[in-house]
Amino acid sequence: MELDDFYDTIDGVCEGIFRAKGSRFLAYAYPLNSEVQIKDILLRLKSEHPKARHFCWAYRLSPDKSMFRVNDDGEPSGSAGRPILNTILSENLTNVLVVVVRYFGGTLLGVPGLINAYKSATIDALNNGKVVNKTVNNHYLVSFSYEATSQVMKIVKDEQLNVLSQIFDIRCELGLEIRQSKATEILLKLEHIEGVIMQIMTGKYD
Repeated sequence: MELDDFYDTIDGVCEGIFRAKGSRFLAYAYPLNSEVQIKDILLRLKSEHPKARHFCWAYRLSPDKSMFRVNDDGEPSGSAGRPILNTILSENLTNVLVVVVRYFGGTLLGVPGLINAYKSATIDALNNGKVVNKTVNNHYLVSFSYEATSQVMKIVKDEQLNVLSQIFDIRCELGLEIRQSKATEILLKLEHIEGVIMQIMTGKYD
């Protein structure tokens, strides 16, 4: 295959902390499947930390790790979001959002001090999480005659496919989840069964 169909992410929310000259940097790392989740996460954190000065964040998305964004939220440019992102990159993780909440302690840290603080808080959060390996899967709708049921179900069983939905009638339908790297091989087997019609529904990574 041209691209890996697996990736590393975190399996749940994890937290970290770093202190420097009275300032506290509270890091929260989240598994992320879509950018639309970010707004609600930030609103919740701002509600929980009404006296915090900054909410800086970065994320990386998609199995090929091609989507990312940083936000310094008022800190000097490049001193917060970028070191958070660089830490995610150094751990080779994707589908991850890290938000670092800063309580200002009254002493300016300077750009080098801020870079170290945001990096260190992120490292602590990710170290407190569990890294999991996930695969990129495609979803297919497979339609077939009732007479072909045993042949289709044999392939489903032999290949240990995840069945997402099923209808057994005169004309039957199965929603199947197939790992991307095995899709061509399995679809060829299904195509050899007379009357089978297949349609890709979506590609997803989870």
